[in-house]
Amino acid sequence: MGEGGKELERLVDLMARLPGLGPRSARRAVLTMIKKRGLMLEPLARAMADVSAHVRECVSCGNVGTSEQCDICVSPKRANGEICVVEDVADLWAMERVGVFSGRYHVLGGVLSALDGVGPEDLRIPRLIGRIEEEAVTEVILALNATVDGQTTAHYIADQIEGREVRITSLAQGVPIGGELDYLDDGTISAALKARKQF
Repeated sequence: MGEGGKELERLVDLMARLPGLGPRSARRAVLTMIKKRGLMLEPLARAMADVSAHVRECVSCGNVGTSEQCDICVSPKRANGEICVVEDVADLWAMERVGVFSGRYHVLGGVLSALDGVGPEDLRIPRLIGRIEEEAVTEVILALNATVDGQTTAHYIADQIEGREVRITSLAQGVPIGGELDYLDDGTISAALKARKQF
């Protein structure tokens, strides 16, 4: 790469690790940013430094924000007794993008997977059980991806909640087998939430 090649290679390598970007896409993105240094590269570098310095995980739900608790968790309007359980923050953002859910969320940080060695202790399941009692939760909506691991996790959570006076529901039709919330269109997510069924 010539002069400054190591710095460029390092940036391309880091960019290529992002989901959806391979080495070729990363190289194109880096070259575009260099060509538009003032409009893209420098603002992006500042924005990344700001995020690195200020953004953290919400201690209650696992969402990301700039405070100890996210805006959703601190909003009294969202304390309606409903908690929507999702796999990761991207799924929470997908649900919020649709704008049909008015309760709070709980981000597990993954799903159970014997193959990957992910057990209940690696997820935020104990924190979820604690929140059910602390926040007077009346309904837990299991909005986990329609994969084998997602459904295994949903069944495990339902078993842990069983016996408490909490309604357990899951997203209804419209979510295809193997489908991930983050990739579904807004109408599909909205219909699946509105038609949720007893789990």
